[in-house]
Amino acid sequence: MAGLRYQCVLTVLGSWFAAGSLAFAQGGPAPPPVTVAKPVVKDIVERTDFIGRFEAVDQVDIRARVSGYLDKVHFQDGSLVRAGTLLFTIDPRPYRNALEQAQAAVTSGQVRLDFAQSDLARAEQLRMTGNIPDQIFDQRRQAFLTGKAELDRAQAALRQAQLDIEFTEIRAPLTGRISRKLVSEGNLVNANETLLTNIVSLHPIQFYFDVDERSFLAYAPQPQGGARTAANGSANEALLTLTDERLGQRKGQIDFVDNRLDEASGTIRVRAVFDNKDMLLTPGLFGRVTIGASDPYKGVLLPDEAIGSDQDRRVVYVVGENNVVNLKPVRIGPRIDGYRVIRNGLTGNETVVVNGLVRVRPGAPVTPEMTTLPPTRERNGT
Repeated sequence: MAGLRYQCVLTVLGSWFAAGSLAFAQGGPAPPPVTVAKPVVKDIVERTDFIGRFEAVDQVDIRARVSGYLDKVHFQDGSLVRAGTLLFTIDPRPYRNALEQAQAAVTSGQVRLDFAQSDLARAEQLRMTGNIPDQIFDQRRQAFLTGKAELDRAQAALRQAQLDIEFTEIRAPLTGRISRKLVSEGNLVNANETLLTNIVSLHPIQFYFDVDERSFLAYAPQPQGGARTAANGSANEALLTLTDERLGQRKGQIDFVDNRLDEASGTIRVRAVFDNKDMLLTPGLFGRVTIGASDPYKGVLLPDEAIGSDQDRRVVYVVGENNVVNLKPVRIGPRIDGYRVIRNGLTGNETVVVNGLVRVRPGAPVTPEMTTLPPTRERNGT
């Protein structure tokens, strides 16, 4: 009975072995299907992002140039004002009185000067005939010169009084957004001391950011890209992205690079300037600026899903002869146009597995399905 069971087991094993041999003889299971494509090869410029803050091109603290009681405020807090707009009025009545006194002093001085000039003219005629002593002639000449000096002093006082009247009306020195009033009507304002409000310009607006020493050294030898200004060549473009945006919408230019690195932080201050016609950008606002980090060069690009990891290195799977997959280490760079830059490891002529990496093994065959990668993919913000 036991011998019969042993014979049955051998029969089953023999059948399985025969079936496996038949499958092997017929080629075995088909290689797994994968999607392959040629890398995107095109001219690119690598870019780097920096965080910074907006600052106004011009900002002014408004103070009175004459002392007096604040009579009226002519603006709404936080409104946009144009250069020359009337902002505050200092009580002008004391200065009007001073102006009238100065005008009267000028009139009086002019009358005295006219009399002294006529008196001097008569003395000159008498001197020619010898009918006037020299002392009297000198006295009349002195009176004329004194009258002329007093008239000049009165006219200077009149001009100052006119200026004081003009200074009682405080006007905006530039176009921009005004802050709130810091002094209410009826308060005493001291000349050149009391801060009344401040104004910041909005268009254009400047964006300051700090570039680290390593990036600055990398940018320095580049004929194009990096922190270039109009002072040393064509200005480099800067792309602005606000904190509520995924993609940068505003383009500006770098117009200033500081003349030294900060010893404490090891960074250098750089400035970009942007148009702000819609007045959306406000001084103090944070943002992210993207600038060129390389000269234009022919780049090899792949989607992130085509790049795998092998311990501490990045790899791609290249389909070679007989559709056999080979592992190829690569060095990657930043994302551009939705792709990852391959700095080293590929020439751009290879056929790379872009989908189905979990089904491939180095040295194993695959069934490739060819596709074409578009020149640009939608950025996902990473």
